[in-house]
Amino acid sequence: MAKKYSETHQIPYYECDTENYLKIPTMIKMLIKISEDQSASLGVSDEFVLSLGLGWIILQHDLTIHRLPQAGESIKLVTEAESYNKYFCYRNFWIYDEAGKECVHMETTFALMDLKERKMGSVPDEVIAPFESEKIKRIKRGEKILPLETAEREEEYRVRYYDIDGNKHVNNSVYLDWMLDVLGYEFLSTHVPKTIFIKFNKEVRYGESVMSRYQHVEEGVTRHQISFGGDASADANMTWEKR
Repeated sequence: MAKKYSETHQIPYYECDTENYLKIPTMIKMLIKISEDQSASLGVSDEFVLSLGLGWIILQHDLTIHRLPQAGESIKLVTEAESYNKYFCYRNFWIYDEAGKECVHMETTFALMDLKERKMGSVPDEVIAPFESEKIKRIKRGEKILPLETAEREEEYRVRYYDIDGNKHVNNSVYLDWMLDVLGYEFLSTHVPKTIFIKFNKEVRYGESVMSRYQHVEEGVTRHQISFGGDASADANMTWEKR
């Protein structure tokens, strides 16, 4: 049985949007941080992984949002490194409210990148063993993400210094920020996401410029793409409901 790890957090107003709901990119950062905290508590911190010439990368997030927590709420963040195989690690995250009800569930696929070669490496035993994760042979597939077909709107974004992380490429939460931003104020202030499936394809680095495009497929369903140099760096499918 994989080890679980949890932290509590009271949501301040500056982590929320104009409607006092927890910002989605901020929520992703909070969840990833508790996985980093668990790793550090088990002696396999990011610094330890870096000493091996490796860095964690995220390949896909699958989020189910029952309700977004709001400013002032005290929430419980929980994670477990559920399973792994030679190249991929699968981790679960949950957010619970004060009554113990599940607000959010996220499944994330991680891999390790050789920082010198800039390509995926295998998972060393000394990195994964402390989590007591189940070793599996199969590759678990995340939710299938359908491609954007015809963009309704697009915006260009330049990668700033604070958009990059320790791996020297754009942090995964920033892609989501770009994807949401093109939806505009009117839509975002009147809708909340119910599911977000996002896949990261190619890294983007400091100083580069990307295009964020989206398409309304049908009522309450959007498709998104972040592209650089004509290639898709990230794709996402989202479902929405009115606030």
